[in-house]
Amino acid sequence: MDIDKIDAAILSELTQNARVSQVDLATRVGLSSTAVARRQRALEEGGLIRGYQAALDLRRFGLATTVVVRITLDSQSDEALKAFEAGVLDCPSVVRCFLMSGSDDYVVIVLARDIEDFERIHRTELSRLPRVARLESSFALREVVNRAVPPSVFGKPARGAQRRRRAEA
Repeated sequence: MDIDKIDAAILSELTQNARVSQVDLATRVGLSSTAVARRQRALEEGGLIRGYQAALDLRRFGLATTVVVRITLDSQSDEALKAFEAGVLDCPSVVRCFLMSGSDDYVVIVLARDIEDFERIHRTELSRLPRVARLESSFALREVVNRAVPPSVFGKPARGAQRRRRAEA
């Protein structure tokens, strides 16, 4: 599905606030609310918008520790990959999992209450995954960037790049 500048503007606004009203969205992109609603529906039906979700403050749920876990399997066979992927789907503490190129087979993002909670997760979830040969964990000290969509998708520079350009001018 091809999108024009107005569709890109609608998508950009929705990635910043998916609950924006049709009236406010229309004002921001320079169309009527009816036209915006029609375009938004077309973007949904075309699969460019897959859904909407609330961004939660996970610290308020007690999940203050983000752990990046690099996993190497004992084999890269199709059977080993399928077994691991089926197993990781059942890990309630895993929020993301990526099949990787390079030395690690997977990178898994885990949310935990604290280091002790991660020890429990390591022991009861991660180390029990099928075909795991090695687990290596790193703890995130602070989140610096968390974007659902990179600004470059909409032809916008990141905020830091905007500040650097203004400072250079």
